[in-house]
Amino acid sequence: MKVLVYSDDANTRAQIRLAIGRRPAADLPPVEYVEVATQPAVVARLDEGDIDVAVVDGEAQPAGGLGVCRQAKDEVYDCPPMLAIIARRDDGWLATWSRADAVVSLPLDPMAVAKAAADLLRRRAGDRLPVL
Repeated sequence: MKVLVYSDDANTRAQIRLAIGRRPAADLPPVEYVEVATQPAVVARLDEGDIDVAVVDGEAQPAGGLGVCRQAKDEVYDCPPMLAIIARRDDGWLATWSRADAVVSLPLDPMAVAKAAADLLRRRAGDRLPVL
C-alpha cells in the first residue's frame, strides 16, 4: 500500500514516516512511502491514482495541508482518505472544513498516528473504485 506524505519540512515527513512505521498494523501489508514537498507534486501524485492514504501537514508552506486536502477532495477522482496533522487542537474546525478523514495533532503520538493510518488503509482497501 502507498502512503503519500506531504510537508515542506523534511523532518516533519520523517517524523510521520517513523510514526506510521513500515507496517502500521499486523493485518496490513507493508507500506511504501511517497514523499512530496509541494502542492503541485501532491496533485500530480494523487492524479496517478495509486495512492492509498495521504497524510498532510497542516503547517506546510506556502500551501497548507488543509487547503491541499480540500482541493484534493474537490478535484481528485476516487480521492484517497486523508489524514491531517494539525498543530493546535483548536484547528479541528479547519480540519473538518478541509474534509480530512482523520486528524492527529502535534506533538505526534506514534500510536495515534499509526492507528489513524491503519484505519484509513483498511477503509481504502475496502472501498477503492476501479480505474477508468
